Amino acid sequence: MSFDLSGNLELKAVHFDLSDDTREFIDVKLGKIDFAQDYIVDLMITMTKEKSDYVLEVTVNFRWHKSAHIKVRSYGLHEGLDQLIDKLSEKVRKEKDRIKEHKADGHKVNPEIHGS
Repeated sequence: MSFDLSGNLELKAVHFDLSDDTREFIDVKLGKIDFAQDYIVDLMITMTKEKSDYVLEVTVNFRWHKSAHIKVRSYGLHEGLDQLIDKLSEKVRKEKDRIKEHKADGHKVNPEIHGS
């Protein structure tokens, strides 16, 4: 499964070179948020290698001008990416549901006002 973001997807590795295997791993994992491609404008993943661990961050910008930032610290790159993308998936799902509820509430007609 490949993640095809209609906007932009940016991957940034700090203090190490990002391998093709890791890029492919990220692409496969981003399949978890495939359901929300239409809601995401851009996605930036920053992976920073520190002395003994990795700091992994993702910033997601939604179509309705809201953004979210998630940060994970892990000793292993792939384990950290798993955690990061799981948290991202949960955040995107909650945000998508919140917007759907908001839109649904906004379209209700009050029978007292409209005489239905």
